[in-house]
Amino acid sequence: MANPTDHLWMHFTRMSAYRSGDVPTIVRGEGAYIWDAQGRRYLDGLSGLFVVNAGHGRTELAEAAAKQAAELAYFPLWSYAHPTAVELAERIAALAPGDLNRVFFTTGGSEAVESAWKLARAYYKRVGKPTKHKVVSRFIAYHGTSMGALSITGLPGIKSDFEPLVPGGIKVPNTNFYRAPEHGDSLADFGRWAADEIARAVEREGPDTVAAVFLEPVQNSGGCFPPPPGYFQRVREVCDEYDVLLVSDEVICAWGRLGEYFGAQRYGYRPDIITTAKGITSGYAPLGAMIADDRLIEPFLDGTDMFAHGITFGGHPVSCAVALANLDLFAREDLVGHVRASSAGFRATLDKLGDLPIVGDVRGDGFFFGIELVKDKATRETFDDDESERLLRGFLSTALFEAGLYCRADDRGDPVVQLAPPLVCDQAHFDEIERILRAVLTEAWNRL
Repeated sequence: MANPTDHLWMHFTRMSAYRSGDVPTIVRGEGAYIWDAQGRRYLDGLSGLFVVNAGHGRTELAEAAAKQAAELAYFPLWSYAHPTAVELAERIAALAPGDLNRVFFTTGGSEAVESAWKLARAYYKRVGKPTKHKVVSRFIAYHGTSMGALSITGLPGIKSDFEPLVPGGIKVPNTNFYRAPEHGDSLADFGRWAADEIARAVEREGPDTVAAVFLEPVQNSGGCFPPPPGYFQRVREVCDEYDVLLVSDEVICAWGRLGEYFGAQRYGYRPDIITTAKGITSGYAPLGAMIADDRLIEPFLDGTDMFAHGITFGGHPVSCAVALANLDLFAREDLVGHVRASSAGFRATLDKLGDLPIVGDVRGDGFFFGIELVKDKATRETFDDDESERLLRGFLSTALFEAGLYCRADDRGDPVVQLAPPLVCDQAHFDEIERILRAVLTEAWNRL
């Protein structure tokens, strides 16, 4: 096989890192494990990229793809339908909360987020509020890489090369209670303050200019920030008060990751739109979706009007067939219930790492956790940029992989290790994760 870097341009990758070294090449997966080209086995502690929820090597999903491709490999949803898209939209609507019954298919998460922003703008134009176009989102949050989604994203480091972006992105504080800038002694008060910051942002911008608020149930970037009690209920009140759409960005948090089919169900709030992708097919084919409240389609149902937006491969017949088989598998094996039953054990196992001097905080929910690393537990002092570079890229990422654990060591915010294993994992896998992390994090501390 040719050197991968001769022609392959990898995503979010420092290509210089492989100028003199080999690119890790993954060739096979089974259950919670993956194997590289040299036959070495690794526990997939990130489900690929928060994607392979049902685990690797599910032949029934591959067979569903082959069967559909032989019958109807492709047809667009532009003025036509095909059976797998119709059936999948019905299945999703039945699982989604409230009146979220309208499913607009995409090929991935960025497109779903992009579609939601476009729908918000188009909807308000049609209901007589044409100046409502801005979007509120949280600092450090990741919502995608297309130009609209990138404008919603709150990560300056991945935006600067592409500026100027789409105007209208407004940033508010996230729910990182470990580093709460206000009310650090009360989780409930901190949550109220963070939600009220959204109201203050809308007021500053002018309610007649703001169309939507985009929030993940558990914020990914920065290391898995769960919502404080009452946070989303207050956000819902704010959105209702100012006539702003609440978009629950569940590209990661849906399909069992938090122990429910949708993160909004886990935390008991009612969004106007859900954006999703990744685990909808467990990664066996690319698919995403924007799931909208019934009222948002109403202006487009009469006369010559339409939502002038579409994607060639959105709702691909093969991807929809895989998603249907994936949902059948979820129901048959009760993967969502398994996450609910196992999450406390996973957390308790990761909490054992709290005795290490480098571990400052363990946080998350379901099968989605982050471990924040610190220089000083007592003061919560973090690492500076050079130290973070040496710690994460210079040591941890490679050392964890070489020790048999594929996960994410990330510094989009303060340094964290993120874990989101396949939903088929059990206590033996959790113990293996803890054992590897303990050894590698201990060595990392000794190197400081």
